[in-house]
Amino acid sequence: MAARGGAAARPASAAGNKTCQFKLVLLGESAVGKSSLVLRFVKGQFHEYQESTIGAAFLTQTVCLDEATVKFEIWDTAGQERYHSLAPMYYRGAQAAIVVYDITNQESFQKAKNWVKELQRQASPNIVMALAGNKADMANKRAVDYEEAQAYAEDNGLLFMETSAKTSMNVTDVFMAIAKKLPLGAGPEPARDTVDPSQAGGQRASGGSCCK
Repeated sequence: MAARGGAAARPASAAGNKTCQFKLVLLGESAVGKSSLVLRFVKGQFHEYQESTIGAAFLTQTVCLDEATVKFEIWDTAGQERYHSLAPMYYRGAQAAIVVYDITNQESFQKAKNWVKELQRQASPNIVMALAGNKADMANKRAVDYEEAQAYAEDNGLLFMETSAKTSMNVTDVFMAIAKKLPLGAGPEPARDTVDPSQAGGQRASGGSCCK
C-alpha cells in the first residue's frame, strides 16, 4: 500500500470504547531515522542531531480507529551491527514491525530487505510489516527509486510509504495504516519470552493520544 500524502488521525469521538494493545518494533540500519520517526510520532518533535540508540528504547502511543483505540508499545531498536544479535529479543512476540531505510542510501535499502527476510523467517507468521523510506525531504539526493521500493513491498506483502521525520510527512499515516491491518477483534496474543521494558536501554516515553 503506497502513500505520499498526509492524513490526520481520527478524532476521539470517532473511536470506540475498546482499547487494543500491540507490540511494534522498528528495525533498520543505523542513522536511517528510526528514533526520529518514533519521536515525531510520539511527541511531535524532531531533533536535527539524534543520538544513536543503545540497545533499544521503549515508547508508547495510541491512535484511534472507528472500532477501537490502538495502543502501540514501540520498541525502537539500535541499528549498529553490534546490536543485531539482540534484535530477536525485541521482535519476538511483536504483532507489527516497521522496517526503515534511508531513501538517499542504497545500502540501507539492501539492509532493510535483510530485516524483512529475517522477520519472515523468525517473527510471528501473522506480523503486520511496513516498509518506510525515510528522509523523503531529501529527495534531491535520492538513491532508492520510489517505484523500486514500492514493487519490492508489493512482492512481499508489505505496507509501504515514504516518510520524513523532519517534516512529519506520512509519519502518523504509517502507524495508522498498521493499526488498520491489526486483528482488533481478537486482540493481541500474549507475547512470550520478550524483554521487559524496564530492562531496555535508551529512553522510555509515553506520548499523548493521537486521537485528539
